[in-house]
Amino acid sequence: KVLDFGLAKLSEPAAIATPSAGSEDATRVQVNTTPGMVMGTVSYMSPEQARGKETDARTDLWSLGVVLYEMLSGKVPFTGETVNHTIVSILEREPLLLENVPSELQRIVRKSMTKDVDMRYQSARDLLIDLKNLRRELDLQGELERSIIPNRATTTESANENQTQVYASGSAAATSSGEAAATHSVTTSSSSLEYAVTQARSHKLATAIVVLVLGGAISIAGYFALVSRGGSGEQIHSIAVLPFANATGDKEADFLAEGIAETLINNFTKIPELKVTARSTAFRFRGREGEPLEVGRELKVGSMLTGRLLQRGDQLSIQVDLIKTSDGVQIWGNRYEGKTSDIVSIQQRIATDVSSQLKLKLTGAQAQQVAKTYTQNAEAYQRYLRGRYHWNKRTADDLRRGLQEFQQAAEIDPGYAMAFVGLADTYVLLEEYAGVPASESLPKAQAFAQKALEMDDSIGEAHATLGLINTYMWRWAEAERELKRAIELNPNYPTAHHWYSVVLNAIDRRRDEAMAEIKQAQQLDPLSGIINLNVGIVYLAKDDPNSAAAEFRRIVEFDPHWWGGHFYLGVACLGLGRHEEALSELQKSAELTNRTGRSIGFLGYAYAVLGKRAEAQAIIKELEDMYARRKAIGQNIAAVYAGLGDKDQAFAWLEKDFQARSGDLIRIQWYPPFEPLRDDPRFKDLVKRIAFPD
Repeated sequence: KVLDFGLAKLSEPAAIATPSAGSEDATRVQVNTTPGMVMGTVSYMSPEQARGKETDARTDLWSLGVVLYEMLSGKVPFTGETVNHTIVSILEREPLLLENVPSELQRIVRKSMTKDVDMRYQSARDLLIDLKNLRRELDLQGELERSIIPNRATTTESANENQTQVYASGSAAATSSGEAAATHSVTTSSSSLEYAVTQARSHKLATAIVVLVLGGAISIAGYFALVSRGGSGEQIHSIAVLPFANATGDKEADFLAEGIAETLINNFTKIPELKVTARSTAFRFRGREGEPLEVGRELKVGSMLTGRLLQRGDQLSIQVDLIKTSDGVQIWGNRYEGKTSDIVSIQQRIATDVSSQLKLKLTGAQAQQVAKTYTQNAEAYQRYLRGRYHWNKRTADDLRRGLQEFQQAAEIDPGYAMAFVGLADTYVLLEEYAGVPASESLPKAQAFAQKALEMDDSIGEAHATLGLINTYMWRWAEAERELKRAIELNPNYPTAHHWYSVVLNAIDRRRDEAMAEIKQAQQLDPLSGIINLNVGIVYLAKDDPNSAAAEFRRIVEFDPHWWGGHFYLGVACLGLGRHEEALSELQKSAELTNRTGRSIGFLGYAYAVLGKRAEAQAIIKELEDMYARRKAIGQNIAAVYAGLGDKDQAFAWLEKDFQARSGDLIRIQWYPPFEPLRDDPRFKDLVKRIAFPD
């Protein structure tokens, strides 16, 4: 127990009662002080306390800094032959640097003892955040050196059986200022204290002290909150799961750290009363775990879940923390340890534990959905996570790598429905991003989506994918039915709304509905690049290039390294007559994609309409070579010919796409390069054969 006695006050009975004495005189507290009098233990006084000035909670933080310094060095930082000499030392001197202490801990201690009260830690919460971050780093270093306690899976139940709580009475300054840093009582599992003891025995004092002081700091704050608020048992209705940090130092483990977070997001979206920040938006806040108040304000969520993964050989250690974003207080935290072969059960326990801490009343079916894993095979699950890691990057090379991972996951566990969803998701995008003919990719996508649904018809993701496949196969009624079913199963799945908007945007009379659906997707996943891109695309289809350009410009400003924003900003600028900017953006897009068929097709069109015929012809030659290697589609070449005014060649290449049943042909009714073709009878015939709904 860490106890702060505070200042003693002597109570004495009155020596002689007199007629004039008041009824309270016998028990009056005898505190013989005057304003400006210095009170306290001199070595731990802050400068403002030593001067007899007004004090607040920041004075206590100075004293805690002195205690930290003494624990690390074995002596107090300010001393003198007399009390007056000690006070002079506090007011005028800086403490000596600590030996063999991590630089970050040096910084924390010195900031606690900054003489300028406004430059010192302003609240215990600020100090707590820095101590927690440092502790994690030191924990990880200790694990890497194998000085942590033997590996074992830590469950909530076992942690609760071995808890050490550290309470403190409030000092006068802290109580008077009301600076309670946290809003609940936090417990530290025995593993943390065992670790501290292990570190102390091996003379790794810095780490041990941080662990012990951190436990005390959290619990001191928790004590005040427990007294003032009666504990924390309220429901949490919104959450953001940030990408887990990969502390392994090996980028190969990124897929695992991100994949676990993505799996949790997908599981939590199955809870109707819980608002869950979508993956694309949540992952934009990578590295901002220490800013809960800012994250909560920007994402409008009441809590955030953070994690840190360490993998050493076949050993895994995952620290998970649930934090309240209104005040930055940790609601709950736990460490899960085991082998990589335990990853499925670890992920399942994390999902169950977190949903329990959210205090939501789940039905039996909802609880099952939250904990659902679809496979018990750790290798298959890891292959699936690798596949998603690459699929989310949306480049031709990454889609091919993702395809390999999904295939291996399905081979390892033929009953793994989500592996087949991953295969379907990849094949349906191969024409758009890699130029693979739809006649080759779409039948495979359809077969895999249907296989997944045969295993589990309740997978909303599979219905959404099948809806997009049917869209690209020009089966409009089937597409709409599947996407509506996906939204019914999981209304919080932004991709279902996004893909439904693709169906509606292809049909002239339903573009207002398309805008409503893509706006719903944007509301669910406001920072998703692909969803925001499609908001701009619907504006283009509605003949509003100014709004489209504004949307695309925001995407470029937010993520200047993504080809999609540059590509469509170039498209919009060309329509607005901003030719120089259009060329610059389209060239940037071609560079970022390593010159895919789609990116250079529109660049060739831009060259053509701007009178750069030689450059346009060179791109046609490049595209024809790519078409022969199945890395481009006819539409890419048709766009350049349309820009050159050669309608016959444009229709010839569009006809090739029709014969190949290209899914990308659904764009022809709004795609800018084909505007000059729309009055031609051949265009109307093509639209009729694609069987767009009236």
